[in-house]
Amino acid sequence: MRVPLRVLVVDDQALVRAGFTMILNSEADIEVVGEAENGRDAIDQVDALEPDVVLMDIRMPVMDGIAATAIICDSEGPDVPRILMLTTFDLDDHIHAALRAGASGFLLKDTPPDDLINAVRVVAAGDALLAPSVTRRLLEEFSKSHAPGAPHPGVENLTGREMEVLEYLASGLSNAEIADALFVSEATIKTHVSHILTKLDVRDRVQAVVVAYESGLVIPGS
Repeated sequence: MRVPLRVLVVDDQALVRAGFTMILNSEADIEVVGEAENGRDAIDQVDALEPDVVLMDIRMPVMDGIAATAIICDSEGPDVPRILMLTTFDLDDHIHAALRAGASGFLLKDTPPDDLINAVRVVAAGDALLAPSVTRRLLEEFSKSHAPGAPHPGVENLTGREMEVLEYLASGLSNAEIADALFVSEATIKTHVSHILTKLDVRDRVQAVVVAYESGLVIPGS
């Protein structure tokens, strides 16, 4: 993870962009390297600026955030940024599509500054779901509205312990919480998570949890 973290802010409202930029630039380990007012502009800025994290609004003119996220996450480059979606409502109608497009987390636009800062760091590290748990609720809704499909091709390669860790991930637990539940070290859980991401060929924990729900490995409310 690079320091300072490079962030691109994408929103069609100039005041929103300015507010997020001011908050993030107040931190020594975060730098806003650019702004964009629509999804098409965001794609161009990602190519030019190589940010670590993109704060991406969902509803924008020219190209919305979901379409832009799908294109960015499908790129072949080695340094695809994490996408942190911005939404006005915590159960936005478009969030299921954003998950499939490759979003790594979600934030309400009125989130407190400290939560915004923490979310950027968390998503950049790729080692936890967001808290307060907007993401956890969204994944639960996602799972309820989509019937399980065929198992992901990488699932059969998971060990029994890795399956167990994946189930805990789907419940929104952090590495430390999973370590406590399984009576092992946090370093051991980090290793398991790394192996899970590699075997499932996903970039982060949120996408691993989506695989778990879509494959029927985790049942809502279980």
